[in-house]
Amino acid sequence: MLTSDKLGEFFGGGGGDRAFSNAGVAFTVTALAGLALAAAVLYTTRGRLKSPWSRRKRKNALSPRQWRSLFAPDGKLRDGGVKFLKKVRSGGVDPSIRAEVWPFLLGVYELNSTKDEREKLRTRRRKEYEKLRRQCRRLLKCSNGGTSSYENSMNFIQGMDSADSEDVVSARESLSSEESPSVEYSDHPNSGLLEGEAGSRRVTEPNISDTDSMDSDSSDDPEVSQTFPSTEGNEENDPDKEDSSSKTEVQSQLRSTEDFATWQRIIRLDAVRANGEWVAYSSTQASVLDDKARRSADAVGLKDYDHLEPYRIFHAARLVAILEAYALYDPEIGYCQGMSDLLSPIITVIIDDYEAFWCFVGFMRKARHNFRLDEVGIRRQLSRVSKIIKCKDSHLYKHLEKLQAEDCFFVYRMVVVLFRRELTFEQTICLWEVMWADQAAIRAKIGKSAWSRIRLRAPPTDDLLLYAIAASVLQRRKQIIEKYSSMDEIIRECNSMSGHLDVWKLLDDAHNLVVTLHDKIETPF
Repeated sequence: MLTSDKLGEFFGGGGGDRAFSNAGVAFTVTALAGLALAAAVLYTTRGRLKSPWSRRKRKNALSPRQWRSLFAPDGKLRDGGVKFLKKVRSGGVDPSIRAEVWPFLLGVYELNSTKDEREKLRTRRRKEYEKLRRQCRRLLKCSNGGTSSYENSMNFIQGMDSADSEDVVSARESLSSEESPSVEYSDHPNSGLLEGEAGSRRVTEPNISDTDSMDSDSSDDPEVSQTFPSTEGNEENDPDKEDSSSKTEVQSQLRSTEDFATWQRIIRLDAVRANGEWVAYSSTQASVLDDKARRSADAVGLKDYDHLEPYRIFHAARLVAILEAYALYDPEIGYCQGMSDLLSPIITVIIDDYEAFWCFVGFMRKARHNFRLDEVGIRRQLSRVSKIIKCKDSHLYKHLEKLQAEDCFFVYRMVVVLFRRELTFEQTICLWEVMWADQAAIRAKIGKSAWSRIRLRAPPTDDLLLYAIAASVLQRRKQIIEKYSSMDEIIRECNSMSGHLDVWKLLDDAHNLVVTLHDKIETPF
């Protein structure tokens, strides 16, 4: 502790002059207080200048060591995966293990599966993906040959008989597109809100006979619940039966190759426009050689790519391969603008296309409702965001009513591409990981009681994204109420959020909304 004598000595007066020492004490205290205040002001100012990402200290992500410790000797996750999901929910996943963790979060592997079961499933899924890619190549060959729609269909169906005799081309082909300019061929009624990615026509007939227990958005929609293929429990099915039924399904339900030809054309246009935001997160793919990139492009029939760098050519080729395969896998949805935004982070993290494809299938189990032509899923989600805002802030809701914006159409883009445009690449991944952890908990039937035991107040919800969207609007209630007098102004405010959101503060606010409103919101309305 500094005494008056020592302070006097510090300022050169010695300990003998008491008056000087007292004066030195007073001066020093004042000086130190001033310095402390200046430092605080400087710190606060610098804090404001930092990106929103650094404002809140994120809890530690699931580390490689923690990840390994979660498994029992047989390869099953201990305690049904509760500890695993809790850790992801609070801090996300370390980048070095994302490729291992994401298949569990996205339902590719069940939480209680053994290592042997996953290995068998992996082998079968690889073959299924390669079969889809062979079908895509046949359709592309027919399309490029200039034959009629009828001949295309017959060639495609007959070609399936010799599918296994054809060489299997490596499935290393696909990524995602962003920031696409407006195009003339968009059939989506609200394409402008996505700033002009390519829309497409979609098949409306049912496709696949396997049924799946759908999420809350489709539980009351028999058409959806009966047409989307299950990704869970398939290891118990007979692969031979699946192969024999596959031909019948395609013959009777793929209405015309014209639909697929449209998807192929739009996918390729989107692919070559894809930006390079992902490069910093995948050094291996970023350093791909030119020769390999061009071989990948040729394998999927990609053209007009000479202006692209090798890593972007490779990126575009991978994007084409997986999105085409998905269009065949789920032709009710096919391909539509915004889907490439959802695929981009997955392909960046997961190197093998077949595994990335099945992760995308798991992601689309819920997200596919965003791309239905009738927009039933979008309207349902916008209605839920509206209800959250109404229950939380009646004053803001009344203002929205006055502006005829209570339907929350101004958050349309956030709903469709799951905050992909409003957050940075890394922030998007963190938000999605937390969201996937909630959805995985629901699939595994981990309910409120389990969450309370691990001291997490907010129960898991399929709609964490919607709570986060509502939270982002509530964070701007003052501006909206005091400054904006039209829906267009609110849309511009929402679009201006890009790069200015604190994802962990957003998740905190979203979980707080879940705690206070979950029981009201989750009831039918």
